[in-house]
Amino acid sequence: MRIGLLTEGGYPHVSGDARLWCDRLVRGLGRHEFEIYALSRSERQEAEGWIPLPPQVSRVRTAPLWTAGDDGVAYGRRARRQFAEAYEELAAAFCAAPEPGAPQSASGPVGPEEDRFGNALYALAELARDEGGLVGALRSETAVRALERACRAPGAIRAARTARVPDLLDVAAHVERALRPLSLDWYEDDGLGSVDLCHATTGGAAALPGLLAGHFAGVPLLVTEYGVHLRAHYLGTSGGGPSAVRALLASFQRRLASEVYRRAVCITPGNTHARRWQERCGADRDKLRTVYPGMEASRFTEVGESADCGDPHTLVWVGRVEPAKDLISLLHAFAEIRKEDPKARLRIIGSAADAEGEAYLGHCRALAAQLFPDEAEGVHAVGDNPVSFEEIGGPEVPDRAEAYAAGAVVVLSSVVEGFPISLVEAMFCGRATVSTDVGAVVEVIGGTGLVVPPRNPRALAEACLAMLRDPERRERLGAAARARAQELFTVEQNVAAFHGIYLEIVSRAPVRRVLVDDAGEPLPFGVPAEAHLPGRWTELRHLAGKPRWAWAPGRAVAPVRAAGPFQEPVPATEGAL
Repeated sequence: MRIGLLTEGGYPHVSGDARLWCDRLVRGLGRHEFEIYALSRSERQEAEGWIPLPPQVSRVRTAPLWTAGDDGVAYGRRARRQFAEAYEELAAAFCAAPEPGAPQSASGPVGPEEDRFGNALYALAELARDEGGLVGALRSETAVRALERACRAPGAIRAARTARVPDLLDVAAHVERALRPLSLDWYEDDGLGSVDLCHATTGGAAALPGLLAGHFAGVPLLVTEYGVHLRAHYLGTSGGGPSAVRALLASFQRRLASEVYRRAVCITPGNTHARRWQERCGADRDKLRTVYPGMEASRFTEVGESADCGDPHTLVWVGRVEPAKDLISLLHAFAEIRKEDPKARLRIIGSAADAEGEAYLGHCRALAAQLFPDEAEGVHAVGDNPVSFEEIGGPEVPDRAEAYAAGAVVVLSSVVEGFPISLVEAMFCGRATVSTDVGAVVEVIGGTGLVVPPRNPRALAEACLAMLRDPERRERLGAAARARAQELFTVEQNVAAFHGIYLEIVSRAPVRRVLVDDAGEPLPFGVPAEAHLPGRWTELRHLAGKPRWAWAPGRAVAPVRAAGPFQEPVPATEGAL
């Protein structure tokens, strides 16, 4: 089958999100053909180039989300009126405050604002296809005035009523950036209109091409979120900025997420924590299938099978240094540990990814020197000092496997965490773990480690001491953790799960195209005979309970209704053909 893989800020670029798991998925499904439609986030990302692609990738099309400016499309009077009406509806939908008692799940009736948002979104998409683009229109005075009227209308979000002109300009610019995929020429028969399935590797802008491929060509959409896009938006805007801007953009992203979840035939969260977020934001639980991320276990096999369980007095922390990892609480906890166990050591292994991380790392170094003043000299080196700050790639720690092998207990002290990758890597290495109860930690650990509340240095210290004092318990939990990781979190289980989901979705989608040979002649047996039968093989899944027509070569199939994406379809009635 032909898969349209939709990415944002990642694969196939060298740097970015979801790069590794997308590459493993594509390479693991060599019998399928992949077309990659990638949205880039920065000029630097595009300049770094792509990773080597396997032969099953037949085409790559990219578009930037970081450029600004007009697209040069001039609208006539009729097109301007159509844009004004559609954008007015869109703005009114996401500026409106949620009604008290409104259903939080798409399993209930679709609310009027959700339906209004979706209709306006597709009206803008059709206008962009007819006129050649929307970039200039979305940044125009017409758009800003429509936003202003929506903010002043009765029933608008309370914070939106205080929005001033700079706030409205800021919101209009963010909305234009988010809706930039509407202006792309990806949706014709030579693009996404010809694929069997769209697979969006995240929500938000990456899923928009999948929505439009479904709207224009009836292509089914699969959405995978290992980090929920809406949650990431909330966390990214919590630091400040005008309240009106934050409220309006949050409402826009919430409406967009709801539309993506409503139109997708299947949604695959990476863990139960992400699943709960998706259900809260409108995803129908009948569409949800948890698929854990796949990780390369072979890198940690040698450490996991080794009889050496690491230094019995050493705690190890591995990861990217940033405030969300709460190394401050870890250092305070380790000060309590040293009072009870003077031989204990803490190795913090990781580096900062940006200026904020560098500043936080400096603060942690200063705190370590303050907490252990008698041993502050040379606190950055590995030796007799109780705390060391190291980076992977040096002589002491050449790779991540050696980082986990350095100690007997691996600690995770985060206050915010999605899927804890470092925790899974420690499990592959057969290490006992002590973690804070955030994100998907409890689900990942599954009883093979100790879990304490976040921001609680005393509880963290007591759990670490319990592990350090009991080598038999460490060995037992480490072995159980490794067995659990090998069963649930390998690349093989991830690829097998998506292979099955692909087949399940495509088996229920219509045959939309006639296969031809190199000379352009039809291939009479290019499509399985059962694809021409009404019902299961030609019926197109219906979104939000709305019947739609599905076309197969030579005949039409009557509209049917379906309660969920993986239930048996209702056969077409004889009189409808």
